[in-house]
Amino acid sequence: MKSICVAAILAALTTTAASAETIGVSMQSFDNNFQTLLREGLQARASKLTGVNLQIEDAQTDVSKQRSQVDNFIASGVDAIIMTLADTSAATGISEAARKAGIPLVYLNLEPENIDKLPEKQAYVGSKETDSGRLGAEAACELLKKKDKASNAQAYILMGDLAHQASRDRTSSVKATLAAGDCKGVTIADEQTAAWTRTNAMDLTTNWLTAGRPIDVIFANNDEMALGAIQALKASGVSMDDVIVGIDATQDALAAMAAGDLDVTVFQNAKQQAASAVDAAVALAHGNSVDKEVWVPFELVTPKNMTEYAKKN
Repeated sequence: MKSICVAAILAALTTTAASAETIGVSMQSFDNNFQTLLREGLQARASKLTGVNLQIEDAQTDVSKQRSQVDNFIASGVDAIIMTLADTSAATGISEAARKAGIPLVYLNLEPENIDKLPEKQAYVGSKETDSGRLGAEAACELLKKKDKASNAQAYILMGDLAHQASRDRTSSVKATLAAGDCKGVTIADEQTAAWTRTNAMDLTTNWLTAGRPIDVIFANNDEMALGAIQALKASGVSMDDVIVGIDATQDALAAMAAGDLDVTVFQNAKQQAASAVDAAVALAHGNSVDKEVWVPFELVTPKNMTEYAKKN
């Protein structure tokens, strides 16, 4: 029955999209691997809907640039806007501009600061960020217990951009999960932002190693930073006995897991998030209502089940 409903929805969208909608898309950064997966997912979904055209712009993590892109979308009269925010605190002003213009707006992946006060014809599509931190911390704790380090491990957290709610939620849920379980003896030795990037994470981890700090586990807010930490550990000749945790389950991360370097990651479904965002934008453009919040679940990935995720992102 569920497959019939999904097919009906797809058929309806395909038919109603015949009026040729143009959707303006502002992406936080084309250089970010996960944002690239989202962009590809948006394009793939739009290609299945007759008459839906995407106008995709790169904000290059620049808040002012992104706001200018939104203003240009509004001025050109697009039928809807989809965006991954360069700064989640900028959402209130962007929402108001879209509301005044009467243009539907769908925030994707990075939760807007005003999520509880979104105007009509606006929605958010993403995943519960606290779930990703919890899943990663629970799995890491099990590994630390096997190493007899649950009561005295030294943990480090590589945070994403502090302007993003995702970074704050993922970090806080890691701490809360450790404190509430068998690993409450784990010490958070340091936490710093590496702004989602591999290079920054490598530099930070190198600094920790150079300072002679013992490292038992590294929690990275995304896979790119986890990979940067791995590069630093390898470059320093450190044994890869440390527990390394990432989030996203990107192809590079799965390759690192297959090599035995990455212990845990959490699958974030870029394809489903992107498809849901396009569907919501099209529905809103046609005057239909959608849920204000559309949640796509996170899923734990370990060496035991990583082959299941080889082609999911």
